[in-house]
Amino acid sequence: MNSRQNFDSLLQKLKEKLLTLSELVEQSLHNSVESLRTLDGELAEEVIAGDNKIDDLEIEIDEDAVRLIATQQPVARDLRKIISAIKIASDLERVADLSVNIAKVTIRLQGQKLVKPLIDIPKMAENAQKMLRVGIDSYIKEDIALAKQLKDMDDTIDHMYKSILNELIELMVQDSQIVNQGQQLGFAARYIERIADHITNIGESVIYLVSGKRHELND
Repeated sequence: MNSRQNFDSLLQKLKEKLLTLSELVEQSLHNSVESLRTLDGELAEEVIAGDNKIDDLEIEIDEDAVRLIATQQPVARDLRKIISAIKIASDLERVADLSVNIAKVTIRLQGQKLVKPLIDIPKMAENAQKMLRVGIDSYIKEDIALAKQLKDMDDTIDHMYKSILNELIELMVQDSQIVNQGQQLGFAARYIERIADHITNIGESVIYLVSGKRHELND
């Protein structure tokens, strides 16, 4: 195997680890919101415990990328591929951290009954999962047009967040006894809104990878 083939092989392994990380992160997000929807404390604890595996993989990707830069001295697009992998892994790890925060909301609400069935927050999370799949797909395909779709998807989640917050405020005004629960659910919605922001960062990394130019998807 010549040096170029060896480099391409190592780059492919880095990409595969990043895709594994994205799968773990998506599952963490799904489980955290499901734990909240059903107030399942055990599932929430699984999300929290599973974060160590995600952290370890993100560190491994970072170390592999740094090693590639040090030993292969890549330039131009090759270097951008490695830098983008580092940035995407970092944003994925932050999505996982925010999913843990949602799971912690579930833990804090143990023993309570939800003031109403959760519908909008899970829908918001479903949209975030779709965003994540689009972001990772744009990375796999190195597709700028696909990456740019994340902006409109993020705007949708922002609107959903504002609507959820307004409804929670109305409920808390009507019944002061649910203020704590309303605040906690507001935090959960805010975490999902921040997750969407990190996913748009992934799109920005893809655009940089392909074009070498910085393009803001977050207003």
